[in-house]
Amino acid sequence: MEDLTALIANPAAWVALVTLVVMEVVLGVDNLVFISILSNKLPPATRGKARRIGISLALILRLALLSTLAFIVSLTRPVFVLPFAAPIGADGHPVIDLTFSWRDLILLAGGLFLVWKATTEIHHTVDPAESDELLDKKGHVSLGFTAAIVQILALDVVFSVDSILTAVGMTEHLPIMMAAVIIAVGLMLVASGPLARFIHDNPSVVMLALGFLLMIGATLIADAFGVHVPKGYIYAAMAFSGLVEGLNMASRRARRKPHGAGHPPAKAPD
Repeated sequence: MEDLTALIANPAAWVALVTLVVMEVVLGVDNLVFISILSNKLPPATRGKARRIGISLALILRLALLSTLAFIVSLTRPVFVLPFAAPIGADGHPVIDLTFSWRDLILLAGGLFLVWKATTEIHHTVDPAESDELLDKKGHVSLGFTAAIVQILALDVVFSVDSILTAVGMTEHLPIMMAAVIIAVGLMLVASGPLARFIHDNPSVVMLALGFLLMIGATLIADAFGVHVPKGYIYAAMAFSGLVEGLNMASRRARRKPHGAGHPPAKAPD
């Protein structure tokens, strides 16, 4: 209790908490986009329930992982090395790392799953006629509630491990990490509904979000092989793409408005 009181009175602890909350929210965007896309495949009556269960499972999983920090840290220890010669870069160092830990294997599995899922959804969106057996009567891809929760939970594991390992590297105080996770997941829960509705109401955003998932999956695979792409580059690319799509949406709305916003068009000169 005395340690907790000391943390509350320590300004550095509050700075660490705010930093961790921001980091957790940013890292949680990937998970939130995936949950939104997947929940939109369900009937409208169960979409909110799926999002709440998925995000709640993410919170429970992250808190459980935080309670086993020693085990999480051990996931970074090498497990095996591929018996191949890694290509050497211009600087004389290997381009990729063929030494794998459990964390690398989790990231690799999650990255492959995201690439597969995003590619499959893009295929269904672009050419749904070839997969009629997967479509419901309204032309939407059908998905069972349990299947959606299982897929959400699988990605929760990947993003949770990466998030917790990043948090461990930023602070050594467990209460700060737990508070940051709870606050960040609470913000995700609040934002999940509006984000899912926005994606559902704007079909072009669905393709953009699937492209984000494809990029995130490729980044996870690269990370598993020791090629670390700075997160800032990834989120800068996502923000720029979102800005361009926002301009496209504004342009489409402007074209749909009546000419002159209710005023008759000006008569052309003779």
